[in-house]
Amino acid sequence: MNNKDLQQSEYDQFRSFLEQQCGIVLGENKQYLVKSRLAPLMARFNVESLSQLVSKTLGPHERQLRAAVVDAMTTNETLWFRDQYPFELLQNRLFPEFKDLRRPLKIWSAASSSGQEPYSIAMSVAEFQAKQPGVLRMGAQITGTDISNTMLDMCKNAEYDSLALARGLSAERRKKFFKDSGNGMAQVNDSVKKQVNFRHLNLLDSYALMGKFDIIFCRNVLIYFAPEVKAKIISQFAQALNPKGYLFLGASESMTGLSNEFDMVRCNPGIIYQKK
Repeated sequence: MNNKDLQQSEYDQFRSFLEQQCGIVLGENKQYLVKSRLAPLMARFNVESLSQLVSKTLGPHERQLRAAVVDAMTTNETLWFRDQYPFELLQNRLFPEFKDLRRPLKIWSAASSSGQEPYSIAMSVAEFQAKQPGVLRMGAQITGTDISNTMLDMCKNAEYDSLALARGLSAERRKKFFKDSGNGMAQVNDSVKKQVNFRHLNLLDSYALMGKFDIIFCRNVLIYFAPEVKAKIISQFAQALNPKGYLFLGASESMTGLSNEFDMVRCNPGIIYQKK
């Protein structure tokens, strides 16, 4: 057995730890995922094997290690304007519905990862305001939340390398919304940055302090949760939405059998859910 292998019993214990900590359900045979995500932590925490790392993580006094492990396991790859249609729907259909709003439009990106989604939303607001200057006069307040402090630091810094910038971002948008910061890096413009604030949130916790929103994005996150946890999260989203507010789920995610608090709206392409 090499130093990056886990016994089945260790993997099973780790799976239940991860589900308790953040609701994520690892499949029967996702050992390779655990290996690839956690191996880089071995040197950082000075342990000789993955087995030892997992064992220490499950112990009672390793808060820093636990946080790093949850961080590593919940970090997702993402891209700009992912799936395109949600951002087209915002500009073509949803923003005009809020034209008489006498306050900022409130939007929540509920798993902001490294910031591409909330900043893509902010860019969509800017593009819409340029086309229809009289609408959304008070602009938007966008909140991005994530369980990973590492990701939140990246979000706040808003600086991306050429690889991240190449994923889903047109040359036109890059030129318009970013400033070069050298070494192939570029940073989101202040005008976009100031629309977005970030905070730490575990989706298993209460959302009561988040306030109310008009639109919530929670895409490609629920797939990691057990059905009863999904249902609880969707119910909490319903409570966090203003009447007739909208919820975006991922293209492969469905609310069927989980909630009756929303109407499904077919948009062609895409589906959104409107609070009843």
